[in-house]
Amino acid sequence: MAESVELPSRLAILPFKNKVLLPGGIIRIRCTSPSSVKLVEQELWQREEKGLIGVLPVRDAAEAASVAPTPMLSSSGVATDSGERTPKIPLATSDSNKLDGKNQQELIQWHTRGVAARALHLSRGVEKPSGRVTYVVVLEGLCRFSVQELSVRGTYHTARVSRLEMTKAEIEHAEQDPDLISLSRQFKATAMELISVLEQKQKTVGRTKELLDIVPVHRLADIFVASFDISFEEQLSMLDSVDLKVRLSKATEVVDRHLQSIRVAEKITQKVEGQLSKSQKEYLLRQQMRAIKEELGDNDDDEDDVVALERKMQSAGMPPNVWKHAQRELRRLKKMQPQQPGYSSSRVYLELLADLPWEKSSEEHELDLKAAKERLDNDHYGLVKVKQRIIEYLAVRKLKPDARGPVLCFVGPPGVGKTSLASSIAAALNRKFVRISLGGVKDEADIRGHRRTYIGSMPGRLVEGLKRVSVNNPVMLLDEIDKTGSDIRGDPASALLEVLDPEQNKSFNDHYLNVPFDLSKVIFVATANRIQPIPPPLLDRMEVIELPGYTPDEKLKIAMEHLIPRVLDQHGLNSEFLQIPEDMVKLVIQRYTREAGVRNLERNLAALARAAAVRVAEQEKVVSLSKDVQQLATPMLDTRLADGAEVEMEVIPMSNREITNALRNTSALVVDEAMLEKILGPPRYDDKETEERVTTPGVSIGLVWTTFGGEVQFVEATSTVGKGDLHLTGQLGDVIKESAQIALTWVRARATDLKFMAASNLMEGRDIHIHFPAGAVPKDGPSAGVTLVTSLVSLFSQKRVRADTAMTGEMTLRGLVLPVGGVKDKILAAHRYGIKRVILPERNLKDLVEVPSPVLASLEILLAKRVEDVLEQAFEGGCPWRHRAKL
Repeated sequence: MAESVELPSRLAILPFKNKVLLPGGIIRIRCTSPSSVKLVEQELWQREEKGLIGVLPVRDAAEAASVAPTPMLSSSGVATDSGERTPKIPLATSDSNKLDGKNQQELIQWHTRGVAARALHLSRGVEKPSGRVTYVVVLEGLCRFSVQELSVRGTYHTARVSRLEMTKAEIEHAEQDPDLISLSRQFKATAMELISVLEQKQKTVGRTKELLDIVPVHRLADIFVASFDISFEEQLSMLDSVDLKVRLSKATEVVDRHLQSIRVAEKITQKVEGQLSKSQKEYLLRQQMRAIKEELGDNDDDEDDVVALERKMQSAGMPPNVWKHAQRELRRLKKMQPQQPGYSSSRVYLELLADLPWEKSSEEHELDLKAAKERLDNDHYGLVKVKQRIIEYLAVRKLKPDARGPVLCFVGPPGVGKTSLASSIAAALNRKFVRISLGGVKDEADIRGHRRTYIGSMPGRLVEGLKRVSVNNPVMLLDEIDKTGSDIRGDPASALLEVLDPEQNKSFNDHYLNVPFDLSKVIFVATANRIQPIPPPLLDRMEVIELPGYTPDEKLKIAMEHLIPRVLDQHGLNSEFLQIPEDMVKLVIQRYTREAGVRNLERNLAALARAAAVRVAEQEKVVSLSKDVQQLATPMLDTRLADGAEVEMEVIPMSNREITNALRNTSALVVDEAMLEKILGPPRYDDKETEERVTTPGVSIGLVWTTFGGEVQFVEATSTVGKGDLHLTGQLGDVIKESAQIALTWVRARATDLKFMAASNLMEGRDIHIHFPAGAVPKDGPSAGVTLVTSLVSLFSQKRVRADTAMTGEMTLRGLVLPVGGVKDKILAAHRYGIKRVILPERNLKDLVEVPSPVLASLEILLAKRVEDVLEQAFEGGCPWRHRAKL
């Protein structure tokens, strides 16, 4: 084809930045500069037959961009169409970069050789408002030429060129050369091998295979090299290779190098695929990179943090959907730089996914119910009903380990052992124990976690607890579940509905994780001081087990068996240093503590231990010498040492026990009543309090329930001159205020039956003031109705209520006594205060079963159905209506 090509009389030179067009190659050029646009319009656009164009490569793209507009060139330096003669300009090469005449300022680094190209396709873009036009030209290389001389005519250049291709006769003669024949065979063999390799991956190499048999060898060299991505210098070297032997040698080298790169890539792929298991196919690119390093000799086995994190995630045992999400996040992390803002948060998130116990569980040993009973008895005194329910719970777990048991909720005053009971359950099941404190939590994010879009986002407390214990089946204690609140940030109690529902917590979705986590294997135990603040839907998901306060006898046993040994051990003492007799412990319980639990009792015992520790620490004892050893006088010793004489000394061994006994006080500190008052101060409580309070009419004794257990509450009523108003003080709630109104209305309605004087106008000219002492303590509840009626009746009848009688119960406007809650705690409180008689609603008779027998034996329980029954038992000699009272 090259031998039939004749150079045209008019030839254009188009610079091509850092690329070379070879004969047989096809190239696409985007013409945007004014010089190239004018060239296309003059030479190609206005012609029906698109002519030939000369393509010259330049040395540097930056210099080509700075060159003045490249004009059109005519061949042979002859006159143009206008007949004007153009001045000749020497061609600037890499050795000579300056032009003469008016173009001397232009610095053009043209290559001296180019390729005559034929325009296959020409397209014109839309003209922009600035008048700029863009052309796209597709050129096919035909033959090499050499530029002999450049000339300038006006705005155009002309050139004298000479063709470099061999003639047909020269080619036929050269093909007889044995060296060329050998090079041709070698090139065809290498090209055929390359085509065979590519044929396995590409379906379009069939046409290229046919060229090996049709196209001459010297043309094949240019065609093959033009299809490879080689450097600019290699392209220029191939363009300058006019000799067929040199051209074939370079083409064979390029084809062979490309073939070897493909083989190395296949070798790396095979090696990586052999190392990967079925579950690790997704890490193909990472393994390929590692194999490439080995192929290059870069055997750096030091793993960075991301690789270590990836391995940790692989061993975490995530579910498939979570693993897919984690992989996507890991790929995002690998693309980020450590300095980017989101890198650290993404890294912390992936570490959390890797640390969570997706499959790791605690191994449960064979559950021994007998050992569990012994542990509960050793850790907790009393609480028979509670411990029996725990044993039943453990028995079900033993028979059916995967049973979805109820969520136990221990409700009781502080210091009765709710938290330690949950710890005992974990020990009996051989599971790890984690405590989640919910007291004061008002943000839903503390349960569900924050979304990762927020700054400082964190997972919820449940996920953090599971990460801390590193198992997915611990015993999780939700402590103080009744003390959660709600505000604009959400309601934590509502978020706990999903956590405590066995049908929903299998796919608990923490907002921070954003993937489901299975909480069905976790054993949840909750604690609370009161039931009322717990929302009904949440309370419905739990089984409430009430833990009432301890009786004085139970406190005594707990102190002697548990508290005193623990207090002595905490203060570095033992029974040889401090002894607290049982009678003194009783006095501490009676005079210094009236709580439902045992925390204040332990604090008072600790105060006694601290006083003993001070005495022991200040004690100074001198170890006495044995009677067999004579003390050497100091002057004699000094004289012998001064004379340099040897001093004979006998070492007598003494055991540590002997030294300790020598330093120990001969008599232990025994606590007595005088020492109690000296250390603990005057008694805080006495048995005469109720008698002193109930000395005047208008005072009654009620029983109330608080978060600290049962308490005795005095109600005081008095009358003053006024307008018939009712005044209530003592930080009372709405419920108890309504009870006072009902009580006063009932008394006024029954004034005639009660035989009060001036019954027709009982409130005329006077106000009634009812006060609940301890005014700083808020009070509310529906159990003070009968106490208020008794106080008012005592006021109007001027008859004192019995000092040994306490009462509880709500009343209706018609005088019926309604049942109340917390009966056991209230009776225990009456027992602690020395009350002998307790008036209860008749419908609370069933609740006496829970009261310990010794307490019931020490009290007289009186049941009332109507308010008249209460008044009959509250006053000495019966109801006041039997006697006329004076106002």
